[in-house]
Amino acid sequence: MSVAKVIEVTSESKIGIEDAVQAGLNRIAESANGIQGAWVSDIKVRTSPSGQIDHWRVCMRVSFVVE
Repeated sequence: MSVAKVIEVTSESKIGIEDAVQAGLNRIAESANGIQGAWVSDIKVRTSPSGQIDHWRVCMRVSFVVE
């Protein structure tokens, strides 16, 4: 029998959405083993005063197996 835990994480990137997701997963992988998947629930952008995108930000839920 296995048990999974789900945590909510926000991460950001100057490059794009995929990079923001990967950055969040990489950070979680430093302290949690057995990542099973992620669900992106929200995508936001941070802009400059002129309206240019400075950062992509994602809010996601990540599941991993509890050992």
